[in-house]
Amino acid sequence: MYKPLLFGAVVLALAGCSEKASIPIRQGMGPRPELPPPEQRWIPTVNVAKAVGWPAGAQPRAAAGLAVTALASGLDHPRWLYVLPNGDVLVAETNAPPKPEDGKGIKGWFMQRAMKKAGAGVPSANRITLLRDADGDGKAETRNVFLSGINSPFGMVLVGNDLYVAASDALLRFPYRDGDTTITAPAQKVIALPAGARNHHWTKNVIAAADGKHLYVSVGSNSNVGENGMDAEHERAAILEVDPAAQRYRVYASGLRNPVGMALEPASGLLWTVVNERDEIGSDLVPDYLTSVRDGAFYGWPYSYYGAHVDERVEPPRPDLVATAVVPDYALGAHTASLGLAWSGTNTLPPRFAQGMFIGQHGSWNRRPPSGYKLIFVPFVDGHPAGEALDVLDGFLDERGQARGRPVGVAVDHRGNLLLADDVGNVVWRVSAAQ
Repeated sequence: MYKPLLFGAVVLALAGCSEKASIPIRQGMGPRPELPPPEQRWIPTVNVAKAVGWPAGAQPRAAAGLAVTALASGLDHPRWLYVLPNGDVLVAETNAPPKPEDGKGIKGWFMQRAMKKAGAGVPSANRITLLRDADGDGKAETRNVFLSGINSPFGMVLVGNDLYVAASDALLRFPYRDGDTTITAPAQKVIALPAGARNHHWTKNVIAAADGKHLYVSVGSNSNVGENGMDAEHERAAILEVDPAAQRYRVYASGLRNPVGMALEPASGLLWTVVNERDEIGSDLVPDYLTSVRDGAFYGWPYSYYGAHVDERVEPPRPDLVATAVVPDYALGAHTASLGLAWSGTNTLPPRFAQGMFIGQHGSWNRRPPSGYKLIFVPFVDGHPAGEALDVLDGFLDERGQARGRPVGVAVDHRGNLLLADDVGNVVWRVSAAQ
């Protein structure tokens, strides 16, 4: 290895051991999270949980009153889920597309190594798989390649007979008929999505508005805090509203560093999202969050966080935008990598899970001690978060701090069970009420 590169890697590794959290993760959660002063360092904290997978017979730990089983295992990096009206479950088996401009230099090289250790270094299968549990025993007896050859597919939504898939570079449309187990028709491109040789946050999600006439597409930023220049962030760090019939779109909300999961709260009709916030200012900052999304609102990134907390790293500053920044509704803890989001719907779990949002927390790579690595539930009252988040599944880290699994997408199936994609364990877990 080239000596300066080796030296840089050693410096990074050592520096990652020196900083640690000053507050418990719970103090960085809720409607009024504690926000300690930033600890800006040239070298970020690195504390990667090595991906090892689940040993034979092991599974996540379910909260009281719940049971967990594997709907399907042996998948290839399953990250996102969608339940069709007939109960079939679509699983996006996917990972990052080639992005040669992302992560250059010593720091980039080391971060790529860290992500590989965390289980994110596998090639993308570029596939959507259909799972069918026709007899309701909690195990999918049918598994079919539903769609293939898509550039890092992620979000999926069915509107009428149109299935929309958000790939890393485009929103695509396919014809679907009830009961189809595979689609061979070519994709129709609805709109291109921000991509390119960097494409830092590559996952794009899509859901339909309540009337089905518009779609919402989430697009993450192309950097941590705009260090590649704001020209590289055009129509990124945003949620787009798409008119698929006209093949037009507009920016619906901005300043959202990496919005991934989206869901509609049915009573109010409001759109909600979970957002991965910025890195490299300490283990305590910045909390990821769950928030309602207002049309035309700006949520701070990259110039500030949690309203008017200015990020001094960003040049030039934009005090005019900071003055308009919306404070998120509910913090989810620093570096938890909260990705999956699903409204409670008509689930058949115990009553404490009746109204609220289920959130898959993929887990930290840059907090000491680790955070996330669990499936949680944020209860709602009158359409808004109310009370402390509840654990649903945990145990994704073993006693040595290694990752047996990492939670990602979450969905409620047609029988009222909860489904969770685990992209390190290569499993779709099914959570039901304990018998």
